[in-house]
Amino acid sequence: MITYLMLDKFKSHIENNLQFLTESRVLIAISGGLDSVVLTYLCHQLEMDITLAHCNFNLRGNESDDDETFVLDLADTLNLEVFVESFDTTAYAKSQKLSTQMAARDLRYNWFFSLVESLNFDYILTAHHTDDNLETFLINLTRGTGLNGLTGIPEINDTIVRPLLPFSRGDIEAYAKTYGLKWREDSSNTSDKYLRNKLRHHVIPVLKETNTELFQNFKRTLEHLNDTADIVAESLNAFEKRAIDSIEDHQIKFKISEFKKSNNAKAYLFELFKDYGFTEWNDVVNLLDAQSGKQVLSKTHRLIKDRAHLILTDIDDFELEKEHIDINAIDKKIQTPFGILFFDEADTIFKTSKACIFVDKDKLKFPLRLRHWREGDAFHPQGMNGKKKLSKYFKDEKLSLLDKEKVWLLTSDDTIVWVIGMRGDERFKVTDHTAHILKITLD
Repeated sequence: MITYLMLDKFKSHIENNLQFLTESRVLIAISGGLDSVVLTYLCHQLEMDITLAHCNFNLRGNESDDDETFVLDLADTLNLEVFVESFDTTAYAKSQKLSTQMAARDLRYNWFFSLVESLNFDYILTAHHTDDNLETFLINLTRGTGLNGLTGIPEINDTIVRPLLPFSRGDIEAYAKTYGLKWREDSSNTSDKYLRNKLRHHVIPVLKETNTELFQNFKRTLEHLNDTADIVAESLNAFEKRAIDSIEDHQIKFKISEFKKSNNAKAYLFELFKDYGFTEWNDVVNLLDAQSGKQVLSKTHRLIKDRAHLILTDIDDFELEKEHIDINAIDKKIQTPFGILFFDEADTIFKTSKACIFVDKDKLKFPLRLRHWREGDAFHPQGMNGKKKLSKYFKDEKLSLLDKEKVWLLTSDDTIVWVIGMRGDERFKVTDHTAHILKITLD
């Protein structure tokens, strides 16, 4: 009775919540294990337009090849189209510096998405169920997580759909046994090497014994947590609109004052920046009262204190480049990381700007050199008397740390000719005694 009831419940779940699947071309991710085999049979019984996709990760020798053969035979039995891809997972994991599990996940989903794109499938179905959801919940809980880590596996995530989430492993096993279905057992699932297996074998059975309504209560808890997450998201969106001062190509500026006005600055900092890889949250909080220029790094991003703002940026975008560029007297055009520099002879001075200067060519010593500024650099700002350190000049110009990192200098014999895009040096300006004028333009 339970088997027919599950089929009825599955059909009802599809009709009430996932009706779009009945009118779509779907790709079922099938390992050959119990869960994905049952998902295949259920969808086949509902006469859905399904195609199978199997990954051979070549991690278990002959066992992996036998899984592939099983899936091919199953597809033949059900008269279904099937795609199979073989991966050198170990080599990929090594080259990408990933764990074997993460490497397999990347390979799997990258291939699935390529099939969807190239063959016009609408959705990818995976066989995650309630037990998987509980295991993921507990894994996130033990590792430390925010609210989003406790809201469960999403049933619909863009093109990925998980129609078995309302069903338990017990439901799936009973269905398979009643219909006499065959499936493959992955020997790695019996090992306690992985945390998920430890929870599956030793923790969840105890929880089930303790509470016979474990799954029902867990589902209700997820519903409450997701409702709370919606409220949090609304509050966070409103706060984000108030806090963001500007968004540019490679950086976002947040008003520190908005964090300080909130009742729980750390919570807002965590929610806004958790997806950027930050983990040292006390350091992030301390940025609010730190000196300008202080920063916290993740593997991919930087969060920088700049006066009244926190600036979020990718690390790679503003890495200081080590190279310099030499410019010879015959050069008329130079391609640089910040644009093109043009060098032209001029008869007279006309309109100048931050992107265009005129210098006395005879005062230059070639080759000229383009380089980043360094601590201790000083120049004579054109139109002013005396010398000024660049660090002081940048402070007066209110440049942020990121702005300063983007500054390039044009130098002659390591003497600054032009703080490019900002100001020329008084020592190279055109005078009444200048015989040869050189116009330098940044485009």
